[in-house]
Formats: sequence, C-alpha cells, structure tokens
Amino acid sequence: MTSTVPSPRRRVQAGFTLIELMVVLVIIGVLAALIVPNVLDRADDARATAARTDVNNLMQALKLYRLDNQRYPTGEQGLQALIARPTAQPVPPNWRPYVEKLPSDPWGRPYQYLNPGVKGEVDVMSFGADGQSGGEGKDADIGSWQ
Repeated sequence: MTSTVPSPRRRVQAGFTLIELMVVLVIIGVLAALIVPNVLDRADDARATAARTDVNNLMQALKLYRLDNQRYPTGEQGLQALIARPTAQPVPPNWRPYVEKLPSDPWGRPYQYLNPGVKGEVDVMSFGADGQSGGEGKDADIGSWQ
C-alpha cells in the first residue's frame, strides 16, 4: 500500500493571504477618500442649480400673470395663484393656468413667495439645505434676486 500523505510539491495554495487582502482594502479606501468628496459636492451643486432653474421658471410665470392681470398675486394668494384661480381679492380678471404644478425645492420644501418682496418687487426663494433663512454654502438661500 502506498501512503496518501501529500508531498510538498503537490500542496496547492487556496485563497489569499491576510497581507494581500489588507493591501486591496487600503487601495479601495484611498480611492474612496479621493472620489467620495467630489461626488458629494456635485450633488449639492446640482441641487442649487435645480433650485435656481425652478425660481427662474416661477418668476417667468409670475411675470406672465402680471402681464395678464396688471399685478402680481398678493402674498395671501401666493404661488398657488399660478395653478388655480384665486378667490381672495383682488380676483384676477384675465387669469389662466401659468404652470401645471408647483415644484418643491430640491430639498422637498415649498418655494417661498413674498409680495412685497424684500430684494425686489416680489421674491421667490428656497431656504437651501437647512430650510432656514440665511446660511452659507449649501445652506444659502437661493432666490429671484440672484
């Protein structure tokens, strides 16, 4: 009978060593540290750009409302006057739908409307990521005056 003890030549390595795994994890960590901050900054920039676009679109709709009705909606009527005929005085004589629906800002909150405005005749704004007036960076207000 022959012995079935494996000879040193027949030994096959299966799997990875701990050092090989650690090197791969370090490489993945370094790549993530370099890429993730750039991707996160882009998301904030994209939200701010979307908010500016929405504010500009709402301002254009408000200007059309003013052309048709000789005035902007009152503060009480708000942006709702762009999608539904106001019942509060002054009722617009030549009202028509100006937008299909009112957008929410990129952070999920409604846009703010001021008549009279603080920075213009009327103001449309988003309070930014923090949802509060003021702030800097991603928390900065985005408004029709910009």
